[in-house]
Parts: sequence; structure tokens; C-alpha cells
Amino acid sequence: MLDNPIARIDGLRVEFQTKDGPVVGVEDVSFEIAPGETLCIVGESGSGKSVSSLSLMRLVEFGGGKISAGRLIFDRKDGGEVDLAKTEQGLMRQIRGNEIGMIFQEPMTALNPVFTVGRQLTEGLRVHKNMSRSEAEARALELLREVRIPEPEQRLKQYPHELSGGMRQRVVIAMAMACAPRLLIADEPTTALDVTIQAEILALMDRLKRETGTAVMFITHDMAVVAQMADRVVVMYRGNKVEEGTVEQIFENPQHEYTKSLLAAVPKLGEMRGKSAPEPMKLLGVEGQNLAPIPGTNERLLTVKGLTTRFAVKGGFFRRTLANVHAVEDLSFTLNKGQTLSLVGESGCGKSTAGRSILRLVEPNAGEIDLDGVDIMKLEPRDLRKARIDMQMIFQDPFASLNPQMQLLDQVAEPMRNYGIATGSEIQDRVATLFDRVHLPRSFMRRFPHEMSGGQRQRIAIARALALNPKLIIADEAVSALDVSVQAQVLNLMMELQAELGLSYLFISHDMAVVERVSHYVGVMYLGRIVEMGSRARVFENPQHPYTQALMKAVPIADPHRRKSEKDLNFKPIPSPIHSLDYVPEPSLYNEVEPGHLVLTTDSGY
Repeated sequence: MLDNPIARIDGLRVEFQTKDGPVVGVEDVSFEIAPGETLCIVGESGSGKSVSSLSLMRLVEFGGGKISAGRLIFDRKDGGEVDLAKTEQGLMRQIRGNEIGMIFQEPMTALNPVFTVGRQLTEGLRVHKNMSRSEAEARALELLREVRIPEPEQRLKQYPHELSGGMRQRVVIAMAMACAPRLLIADEPTTALDVTIQAEILALMDRLKRETGTAVMFITHDMAVVAQMADRVVVMYRGNKVEEGTVEQIFENPQHEYTKSLLAAVPKLGEMRGKSAPEPMKLLGVEGQNLAPIPGTNERLLTVKGLTTRFAVKGGFFRRTLANVHAVEDLSFTLNKGQTLSLVGESGCGKSTAGRSILRLVEPNAGEIDLDGVDIMKLEPRDLRKARIDMQMIFQDPFASLNPQMQLLDQVAEPMRNYGIATGSEIQDRVATLFDRVHLPRSFMRRFPHEMSGGQRQRIAIARALALNPKLIIADEAVSALDVSVQAQVLNLMMELQAELGLSYLFISHDMAVVERVSHYVGVMYLGRIVEMGSRARVFENPQHPYTQALMKAVPIADPHRRKSEKDLNFKPIPSPIHSLDYVPEPSLYNEVEPGHLVLTTDSGY
């Protein structure tokens, strides 16, 4: 037991009422948190970790939940201990935001789109601290400086949609810290962010905690983030706590099978050293694993030369084109049959646009795309439709890419019907085979997308991409929204299919550890250009471009003894990709530092 904990949860049970009767979100959970400590709560989606934190804020009731048992003891600065489970909403309003702050997972939905950043930041200060308008604005400026937002005076006048994801998340952190709460609850605050921004925000939260003595309850499913942040760890599984200990105990000597499998499923940067070809991960408790490396072939499948895609910025009365967004600039690479080329970089570097341009879902301005001898750029719409049999895409969000009103059987069969490849009972047999391929029970064929978990939905998206036996699959952040253990299973599945069917992947991601695990070749993108390109071993073991080195440095490592400090992370702000109409970019020129390892010599802006 801790001396004088700030918060103590005792035997918490939360139920949700549904049409089919009550569903238990949290069954029986107890833990406590001390002043100045970071407690990480880990588990996959549905384990009850967010429900526990929403119960502490008494927000779970607004989402249809009910605290049916347990005590939530909170030590107020002046008011002594209170049981939050029994507190009336009037007092909860004083505690919320003032004594317990919360950082939500999705900053865009946590901010109000119709009020300026300044108005939202000063609101809490004026309600809880009785500050005048000018005092609150001065404090808001101070807070934005603390969270390292550039040009804070301008930011106060802006609206949330005018800020990038990382900036919005910093504003949400500033709002949560505004009244100097005793306890800060952070619910997956970095899941949707790039490695570099994530690294900065984790370092920032750590510094704010040390300076203010706030206790932090950090909820995440990313074990590398836990190693970076935690003092103590609580592991949750299906609504129960299965293990608790210091961060060193959990990482070095896990006791529970579930904790062991969570740690096994984390791809670690550097674990592929000395291996020439990617190989699937060994997962605990999964039978029949084929872990042979996937060498691929030397036969060329895709050649891209000088690919350039720009988007017009229109404005004024006649909607004239005023400038261009240079999304992809002079991109060239090749991909062999049966191999994986990964494009890696931060949000906005042009990697998704590059993938869509190759499929001509976005029309490129210039360049050549050759897929197995077919010049994709010269095809008329009818021929392009035919060529698309050979190239398919797996999108980032499987829920958005599936039709909510169609059964899964029809969704996977749709490409075959569209192209007249199979008919009648033959379609059903082929769909059943595809379900076997992606390790889903055939009984799921009659289900709808909302009845599936995220990982299962992503498997359906893979099955649908495979329906036409394509040669090339472009996977756009296909695993970034998934839990660690599910992510590992989906990656293994993709690699298994590659070994079996000789598929080629263009794998688009911002997760360096995942890229190292699956790639034969890697291209690092920055501001629309590839700044470094080569085999996986060369790029990861001998990074030459300063941007690649900065990316590597930012990746959190799942080892509590190798934490990053804030001084390790000196990222330059990304310049704007918008240029005037008369701007002529330089061509991309490369220096070959070792055979097949190219580094950009043109000024990339980094």
C-alpha cells in the first residue's frame, strides 16, 4: 500500500445497459496512485482501461455506464478525502478540470470547433480560479509556451481546425494543466500522432509532471510508451487487473501469460539486425507459426519515375488557383515481385498521396508508372479499370472503407462480381476460401462490419483486396489503428500471404519498428521527396540523412533502461509544402553512399 495516495480505486465495477441486458465494462479493479508518480494502465481495446478513468471523472454515466460497486477515494487539496462514486454532480463540476484534469484520445473531438483556442483555454481558469479576462489570457499564453507551441499569440486567436494534430494535442494538454490539477488522466494521448510529435509530447508531459508534482494516470496499449513514461504499471484484460508492478518488474519479469504475450507482440527497433529478409514475429499462444524469412525475387514488378502530384489552392471571387501544395515531388523507385517496399515518414510528407497516385485514385501531374510492363499513366478510363485487377489497396481505417449495410460475404464478393470473374456458388466458395486465408471463421460471412473488432475488420479489408488475385497491394497505414497484439497478428498474416502468393506490397507507415519488421527496401519521405532509400538493413543500420537519424532517435524503445530525455529530441519545424505558381523545384539528385543505398543531395528543407 502507498502512503497518502492521491487517488485510490477499490473494487470498481461498471455496467452498461444494452438491449440484451447488462454488459460488464469493468468487473473488479483496484489500484492507487501516489503524488508525482506516473501509473500506466495497459491493455488492448475493450479491456476496460478507459472505462476506469472515465469512472474516476464520473463521465462514464454520460456514456450510458453505471458504477454498480466500488469506492473511488480522491484526496482533495483542502477538503480531505471524498468518495467520487457518491459525490453529487455539483461538487464533481468543481473537481473536474480543477483538481483532476483529463487529456482525451482524439484532440479534434475534445476541442469545440466554434470557439477560438484562447476562449477554450481561458474558460476553465475563469470558472475555477475566478480570474479576470486579462489575467486568464496572460496565463493561457504562459501555458502555450510551456507546451512549446510556436507563436502562441497568434494561436490564441485561431480555431482548432487551423492547427495540426500535434498542435491540437498540445492545446488539449495545456487545457488539462491550466488549473494545475493534482491528478492528470491521459487517455491514449499519442496514439494518433507521428513518432516525432509523440516523442516531444511524452517528454513534455514528463517534464510538466516533474515541475508541478502532478500524479499522472497514463492509459495506453503501446508498450514502448509505457517503458518511456511509467513508474508503475497495471495490466488489464477483459475488465480485470491481471498484473501490477514497477515498470522494471513488468518488463524484466512478467508473471501473467497475457503480459508475456503483450510484450512478445511489440516489434522492437533493432531486433532485425543481421537478417537479410523480413520474417514474421513469434507470437505466444499462436499455433502453427511459419517463421521462415521471405526472400522475394529479383524480378521487377513496379517502376516509378519522376512521380509528381500537386493540389491547387484556390481562392478569391472566381476561385482562381493561387498556389500549389507540392504533395509528391519527383519520386522514383522500383519494387520487385514478392517483396515489400515501405515508404515511411510523418503526416503530411506525401506518402499516402504517393500510394494513391500510383493507383491513379489521385491524378499525378507528371511521371511514369510501369506495372509489370503496363504504362499506367497512359491508360484510358476503361483500360485503367482493367489494370486495377492487378493493383489493390488496403486503407487505414477499415470501418470507413467497408459498407455498413452490406454483409461481409457480399463485400468480399463485390470485386469478383464487378469484374465478372466468378458467378453463383463459385463466388461463395471463393469467399469462404478467402476467409480461411485471413484466419476468420466462415460463420462470419453473414455478419456486418459493426459486429467485428478493429483487427477482424482489417482482415476483411485484406480478404477483399486479395479477391482479384492482384500482383501489387498498397497498404496505407494498414495496422496503425490496431492494438499491439492484433497488429502483430495482421502483420504476420500479410507476410504469410506474401510468402504463399508471391504478393508485392507498397507498405505506407509512420511506425519505424513495424517498417523494420516487414520491409525488404525502405524509402524515407520528407516533404514529398524520398530523402533516403535502400535495403532495410542499410537504412536502419547505417542511416545517413539527418532526417532519417532524427526519426530513428524519436522511436520509443520498449526498455525502461533506455528512456529518451527531452534534450535528445531536437526536431526542426516542418516547412510549408505550399508554393507560388512560379516556383520551380529542383530535381531530386542522389548520392550513392554504398551499393543500392541512396541519399538525397538536393536541399530537402531539413
